[in-house]
Amino acid sequence: MLILISSLDRGAKNAAKNAAKNAAKNAAKNATRGADAEACYLHVEQGGFEGNDSLRINNNWYQLKIGNSNFWLLGRLAVVLLSSCYLLACASYQFQVKDAQALMRNGNPGGAAESLKKMAFKEGDDQVVYLLDYASALQASKQYQESNKVLLLTEQLTEIKDYHSLSRVTGSLLLNEGLVQYKGEDYEKVLINAMTAVNFLMLGDSEAAMVEARKLNTKLYRYKFEAKRAYEQNPFAFYLSALIREQERDWDGAYIDFKRTAELLPKLPAIGEDLLRAAHRANRPEDLSKWKKQFPTAKENPAWKNKQFGEVVLLYLQGWGPKKFPHPDWSSVPKLYPVTTFTQKALLEVVRDESATKEKVGVVSMDHRAESQVVFSVEDVAIKTLDDQYAELIAKRVAGVAVKAVVADQIRQKNKFLGDLAMMGMMLVDRADLRQWSTLPQSFQVAKLWLKAGKHKIQVEGLSSMGEPSGERLGPVEVEVHPQKKHFILWRSFR
Repeated sequence: MLILISSLDRGAKNAAKNAAKNAAKNAAKNATRGADAEACYLHVEQGGFEGNDSLRINNNWYQLKIGNSNFWLLGRLAVVLLSSCYLLACASYQFQVKDAQALMRNGNPGGAAESLKKMAFKEGDDQVVYLLDYASALQASKQYQESNKVLLLTEQLTEIKDYHSLSRVTGSLLLNEGLVQYKGEDYEKVLINAMTAVNFLMLGDSEAAMVEARKLNTKLYRYKFEAKRAYEQNPFAFYLSALIREQERDWDGAYIDFKRTAELLPKLPAIGEDLLRAAHRANRPEDLSKWKKQFPTAKENPAWKNKQFGEVVLLYLQGWGPKKFPHPDWSSVPKLYPVTTFTQKALLEVVRDESATKEKVGVVSMDHRAESQVVFSVEDVAIKTLDDQYAELIAKRVAGVAVKAVVADQIRQKNKFLGDLAMMGMMLVDRADLRQWSTLPQSFQVAKLWLKAGKHKIQVEGLSSMGEPSGERLGPVEVEVHPQKKHFILWRSFR
C-alpha cells in the first residue's frame, strides 16, 4: 500500500492519498498482466528511518521532500509513475521471452517451446509475436508439423485488416505503441513463408514448400508496387525454389530460379556451378556457354550426370537476428542492433565408416565436405527495413508529443498541478515498442554435397569467423541418399 502525507489541508491529503493508492493499484494490475509476480514484486510504503518524508520501494528508501508541498506531493506521485514504468518493464515482451531464449541457447528448444505455449495461445495485443517465437522453438525442436500449424495461424492473424479503434490510436499517441495490436514487421511477415517452406521440406512435402516460396516473393512484390516500399525480391526464396524444382525434375523452372538468384546475389560462390548444371539440364547450350565464360572457375561435376548419385543439402539457420532497443537519439522509437554469435558458418561433412575404410569412425573425407554459404541475411534486411521507417516512426512520436501537450494543457487550465502531473506521467510511459520476432536467425545459409546413392554418416560442424570449430555440432547422423534426389538436412546454431 502507498500512503502519501503532505502539508496540504486534510481534504487534499485524503484525496491525494486515495488517488495515489488507486493509481498504484490499477498500474500494478494492468502492468503485470501475464508477468512473473515474484520477478515484478513491488513494495511501496511510507515511513521508515526518515519518517513520513520518505518512501520505501522494495528494499530501498527514498527521501522525496522538495521544498513546498506541491512539489513534494508531485515527487511522491512521480514515484507511482516510475514504479508503474518498472512494472511495465517486468511485463514487457522482451522480459517474458528471455527464459525461452536462454533455453534455446542452451540446447533445449523443446523446453523453450513449452515455456512460450501458454502466451502464444492467449488472445491479446502481443499474441502474434509470441506465436512467431513459439513456431521457431517448435522448428528447432524438430516439431515441424506443429511449427507449421502455428506459422499458418500467425500468417492469418497478420493478414487480418486491423481497424484500430479511436481509443487505441489515441492511446498509442498519448502513451506508447505497445497499446496497439502487434501485426509484425513487413520483413517478419515475409519470413513466415520462408520458415514454413523449410518445415515442409523437412516433412518431405516439396509441393507445399514450393507454394510457400512463391507466396514469399508475391508478398514482396505487393509491398514494393502496392504499398510503395523499397523492398527487393528475396534470393533465398528463389534459391530454395530452384532446389525444389530440381527435386521435382522441373529443369527449366529450376534454371529460371537460379538465374533470378544470380541477379539478386551475383557473388554467391555456388551460383556459377548451379547455373552450369541448370543450363545443361534445361538443354540451353547457348546459356551454358555464356555462364562458362562468366564463371571460369566453376566446373561441371560428373556426378550431375551420374544416375548413381544424389545430393545432400544442408539448410543452416545461423545465430540470432538483430535485437530492438530504444533509439539513442529518440528513446520512444526502436533501433535494431546486431546480436553477435561465435558460430558463423557450418561445415557439412561425410564421416567415413570404419568397416569401409578400416579407419576409426569419425575420420572425415577431405573430398566430401562443403562449407555453408550465406544466401540471405535477416540481420541486414531487418536493420535496413526499420531504418527506412524512421521518418514515419519519428513523425508519429512527434505527433504524440503534440497530443500530450494539448491534453496536459486542457487539464492545466482546470488545475495546473494536475496538468503538470499528467504531462510528466504521459512522457514517463512513452517508450519504444520493442516487440519483434526475436528467435529469427541472423542468416539463412546452404551447403551441398553430391554423394553416391546409399547410406552415409553425416555431421555438421559449426565454424567461427576464423574457420575454427565453434563447439556446436550436429551428428553424426545417418542419411540415405537416393539416385538423382536431394536429401535435406536442417540445422540451427544459437551460440
